[in-house]
Amino acid sequence: MRDRHGRYGFDAPGAFLGLIAGAAALLVLMVVSFLVGVVPAAIAFLIGALYTLASATSYAYTTRRGKFEVWTKELDRLGLRGDEQVLDLGCGRGAVLLMAAKRLPAGKATGIDLWRSKDQSGNRVKVAEANAAAEGVADRVEFVTGDMRKLPFADGAFDVVVSSLAIHNIPSEEGRQAAVTEALRVLVPGGRLLIADFQHARAYETVLHGLGVKDLWRRDLGWRFWYGGPWFGTWMVEARAPHHNPEKDVSDGE
Repeated sequence: MRDRHGRYGFDAPGAFLGLIAGAAALLVLMVVSFLVGVVPAAIAFLIGALYTLASATSYAYTTRRGKFEVWTKELDRLGLRGDEQVLDLGCGRGAVLLMAAKRLPAGKATGIDLWRSKDQSGNRVKVAEANAAAEGVADRVEFVTGDMRKLPFADGAFDVVVSSLAIHNIPSEEGRQAAVTEALRVLVPGGRLLIADFQHARAYETVLHGLGVKDLWRRDLGWRFWYGGPWFGTWMVEARAPHHNPEKDVSDGE
């Protein structure tokens, strides 16, 4: 984090505070059990408290450091030229968007969000703009208030589309399908799509297969992207947009 100057808050702060509160409650129960002489129960509560604290530590590490390290490697691996157009779906305070912007001296990074603080603490467009200024990339960044299920961009407007822990916040399966479909629509032929999420990764993969995507991969991003433990590990769905429109091919053949 030494080379980062913005303020990026906590992901889903309610969940993190819930872990802390749970650990505190278990510690209180442990003390009470010891005082009344129920030692086995006290030991069980202690183990539970330590387990919950470990989960909270994992969560804090991921949201404050781990996800940045993972995304740094992912963006480096793309080998950007520096003149691309990049879109971040559900950009929040700009954690991933601004890392991409630093790699675009002649390009542009666009972030779209509905700015809901329950998904990320302090999630407001003014905060994202302040972070862009702090990172020195305000001149190549644009923030848009909008819904990723109906993107206000033309077909093929972007070379790269990324999304980190955002699409799962859409409550309905149909809505998540629409977001993935829109992400593919706004990509240039051969453009790259990277979706990091701890829910619905297989479903995103299925949607992309159904849209005719052949170059498609899903992989575990490892312990640096755990939100409490491996049961809340994050997966990356990576795809390359087709160089043709399969639906148009079918129509032409008819």
